[in-house]
Amino acid sequence: MRFLAVNLSCFLIELSSLEETLALFDDLQARPEPGITEIVPAARTLLVYFQPSATTLHQLARRIARRDIRRGTMREGQQVTIPVHYNGEDLEDVATILEVTPEALIERHQASLWQVAFTGFAPGFAYMVPEEGTWNIPRRSSPRTRIPAGSVALAGEFSGIYPQASPGGWQLIGQTELQMWDLQRAQPALLIPGTRVQFVDARQQKITSLPAKPATLAEPSDQQATVTVLATGLQTLWQDNGRGGKADMGLSASGAMDKAAFHAANRIVGNPRHTPCLEITLGGFRARAHRDVVLSVTGARCPLTLRTASGETYRLRDYQPINLSAGDEILFGAPSRGLRSYLAFRGVCVVEKSLGSASRDTLAQVGPPALRPGDGIQLGVYPSQQAVLVDETPAGVLPAPGETLTLDVVLGPRTDWFSEQAVALLTDQAWQVTPQSNRIGLRLSGPTALTRSRHDELPSEGTCCGAIQVPASGQPVLFLRDSPLTGGYPVIGVVADYHLDLAGQIPPGAIIRFNIIQSFIELTGSEIHDPQIP
Repeated sequence: MRFLAVNLSCFLIELSSLEETLALFDDLQARPEPGITEIVPAARTLLVYFQPSATTLHQLARRIARRDIRRGTMREGQQVTIPVHYNGEDLEDVATILEVTPEALIERHQASLWQVAFTGFAPGFAYMVPEEGTWNIPRRSSPRTRIPAGSVALAGEFSGIYPQASPGGWQLIGQTELQMWDLQRAQPALLIPGTRVQFVDARQQKITSLPAKPATLAEPSDQQATVTVLATGLQTLWQDNGRGGKADMGLSASGAMDKAAFHAANRIVGNPRHTPCLEITLGGFRARAHRDVVLSVTGARCPLTLRTASGETYRLRDYQPINLSAGDEILFGAPSRGLRSYLAFRGVCVVEKSLGSASRDTLAQVGPPALRPGDGIQLGVYPSQQAVLVDETPAGVLPAPGETLTLDVVLGPRTDWFSEQAVALLTDQAWQVTPQSNRIGLRLSGPTALTRSRHDELPSEGTCCGAIQVPASGQPVLFLRDSPLTGGYPVIGVVADYHLDLAGQIPPGAIIRFNIIQSFIELTGSEIHDPQIP
């Protein structure tokens, strides 16, 4: 086993085969190690999250390295037939890679009986391996920014189906109409570890589309609502602390991009810190109150205006409790600093929750949809409410477009896949945040691309928020709160947890510089049991 540091609270265990990986995962599930909080299995690795206050990488490595991983077996499950329209954009390119015709590629894909080894990337995304034969398909040199839901794809030794529209770097060979993920089913994921999959030509099969997800909450009208949304700006989402601990369903934690600002907004109005808030991107939000309501605004520094029912206007301050009377409106201008503002209402927000959280995960498409003009917000009262705060202050100065900020980075887990020049360039040159960035990640652009020292295909492995993933183009992507659970491009470093809130507030056009706080750590063989290592 190889143990590779990822950040200050998680690490990768690298093994030699999928069978060994699943065997160790099953053993750790059956006999948990103290201090481990979550494990994400992948093709040749386990991503292990732990509590630094309870244990260390070296202590866990010593104990885990003693485990017997020789008894691994693939789980047995039911068989599912997937009808596919073989019309993918990359079908001819993949056929060229395999030196066969597209027709021969399709025949081979259908002749294989596939089995789900593990899930990840997004909820309902299953990594399938053939029960016989091998595949070795390289990923695209640069991932697409949007792949349609239902896309059937190949990468490395795996076949997969994108459950939702999302970014991705796999090679697309077709499309299916079956729904991979549906929260209304008892088992939301159609494909789970152990499931066997037979792909067939959709032209020879009757396609039955699964029913659309029914609405679970009626949209409130102006008469029911405490507040009515009049404008949403670029994007307004419900967010809270997220839904951690759902890796077994293929879900990352998601949650508010700037947790410090989110918690501050709730403190100001006297709410419990986990109460859902509105996350408003780049201002432009406007809402009208239908009765007295107390609210607060934190995060990105937006000009705030109060327009009374009689037409008078007043400038408002953020990080203060604000009282609106019936008929009053609040308007958000464009922020001068930062990217995301948080609007908290005093009291219970009546909002739909998915898997225990009101957070909207934009990659997984789980949680309440983005707000629209005309939506109503209903508020209740907490049984025990805290007093409002008038002395809350911002955690720090947020960046503006064109300004430079520094993020601390832990090198690894795949620093050794890059040349020495690339590792030096990571910190020596400036990286500009491009407009293609979102809650999933920041796409960065630098004058010189990062070059690899290894060019073979990296098997899919667990990734975390803050990971700096480098596709073949050499231009990095910094993963944020809605990042995929697994990925297939090497990660050169990971932003320290304490700088993730700041990363979530970086606007397009800002400049990032990286500062290394921990060098690449790899433990193998005798190093794992070295008594001089604490």
